[in-house]
Amino acid sequence: MRVLSFSEKGCIRKNNEDSFLVLSDQGLYAVADGMGGHRAGEVASSVALHELEMWIPRLEGLEDLALENGITEAFIQANRVVNESSLTEPENAGMGTTLTVLLIRDEKVVIAHVGDSRAYLWRNEMLTPLTMDHSLVGELVRLGQISLDEAKKHPQRNVLMRAIGADPTIEVDCRSIGLQAKDVFLLCTDGFSNMISDQELTEEFLEPSSWEERFEKLRNLTLERGAPDNFTALCCIME
Repeated sequence: MRVLSFSEKGCIRKNNEDSFLVLSDQGLYAVADGMGGHRAGEVASSVALHELEMWIPRLEGLEDLALENGITEAFIQANRVVNESSLTEPENAGMGTTLTVLLIRDEKVVIAHVGDSRAYLWRNEMLTPLTMDHSLVGELVRLGQISLDEAKKHPQRNVLMRAIGADPTIEVDCRSIGLQAKDVFLLCTDGFSNMISDQELTEEFLEPSSWEERFEKLRNLTLERGAPDNFTALCCIME
């Protein structure tokens, strides 16, 4: 398996509040998009990934539902630590982060998710979203109250309904799917997905070029479009 990644502050932000984690020996991959005042978002995303990494040994030997429950507990622990820090340390007040995790175990993949960072599967020349945005506009789209095009321009498109650290408790989306040869998984923050549409991803993935070339083209395209937010993408390519 190959792993490609990039994480940049973009063209406007002064610092990068995104973080990502690659633990190939454990089959774990994650992206996090932090939020909060004066570097608090950067703290939130890095703390959440640190807690996730510390939790990994507890997942050894777990399978099926027990493994999903174990990853959910890792999210709960990360939420607890980030929330407590936001309440007890003034410089971290109000901080939080998205967290999207991919865990590859044998012939199975577990996807766990909170926030509006995303996970996609590229299989048989088709792109499938594996996560739902836990955002206000995401909920409005699901309810049929606004269209996808309206969501892209909605004044409250950055409002999250769920985030690690925002509340003392957290609800985690967690699911498992079977792994197939030549599967490609993409994890990304909204600074990337807001600039590159699903249709554009599909078209680029169909191009007769290497994954390295495709990934670099998408990175450059995000920058060319002004990259108003930090943006991170991580690609796991099964071979």
